[in-house]
Amino acid sequence: MTESQPAGAQSPRSVADLPALVSLGVERSGRVAEVTLLGPNKGNAMGPDFWRELPLVFGALDADPEVRAIVLTGSGKHFSYGLDLPAMMPSWSEYLSGEALARARLGLLDEIRRLQDSVTSIAATRKPVIAAVSGWCVGGGVDVISAADIRLASAEAKFSVREVKVAIVADVGSLQRLASIIGEGHLRELAFTGKDIDAARAEKIGLVNDVYPDPDTVLAAARELAAEIAANPPLVVQGVKEVLSVNTEERVRAGLRYVSAWNAAFLPSKDLGEAVQAFVQRREPDFTGE
Repeated sequence: MTESQPAGAQSPRSVADLPALVSLGVERSGRVAEVTLLGPNKGNAMGPDFWRELPLVFGALDADPEVRAIVLTGSGKHFSYGLDLPAMMPSWSEYLSGEALARARLGLLDEIRRLQDSVTSIAATRKPVIAAVSGWCVGGGVDVISAADIRLASAEAKFSVREVKVAIVADVGSLQRLASIIGEGHLRELAFTGKDIDAARAEKIGLVNDVYPDPDTVLAAARELAAEIAANPPLVVQGVKEVLSVNTEERVRAGLRYVSAWNAAFLPSKDLGEAVQAFVQRREPDFTGE
């Protein structure tokens, strides 16, 4: 494996063995599998089902000898709005209380590392993964595509490492993986500001390889590229991926562990509560640094 799978995870051994899924659709055409984000909430937001199902799906794709390349895309107009805060917050209330003590902080650490392992399952699969992005790709969506091997976009796509806007240090992979994709300067700009960038800027900085006129065209291009890769000797392709991943995997792993410890200590804050309230009340937050 190029990056560690979640410890003790029992993944199905093939696409055919996958259980019924809620947040992801999986189809195989010849040697190419296609994974589609389904939501089920608006903009394919990532709720509890997504984080549970993602490692199951990519574990099965990694184990399936019939699969040689994977296309990852979103349903509807958007790739993903990112983390589904309303769906996730109820189970996090104990962790995020300003009065949380050591046991709750340890629970938060475990939860962050569970989400990290979920996204890492994409990077860990030995089969090349091509992300086809249309519409919005925000927060957790960027975490997901940063774990892919190749990224393509349609002209109307927009990207944002937006966690800073909701008083969170991005902790699921963007800060660890994007430096080797777009460079430190571009990553710091995106992470410090939380700004949105369009597909043209994303291509200019190397976040995506190519931009296509519309969603149908980018998905067709991703499928064609996956088929081209799948036609090559599969063990050699897997070897290329593993050799390339050696350059970054230790740094990524160390960075993920560090940010999980940081957020377990410092994520609960008045600013986070203000961000959640502002989101619910549909207003601009007023951060005080507390």
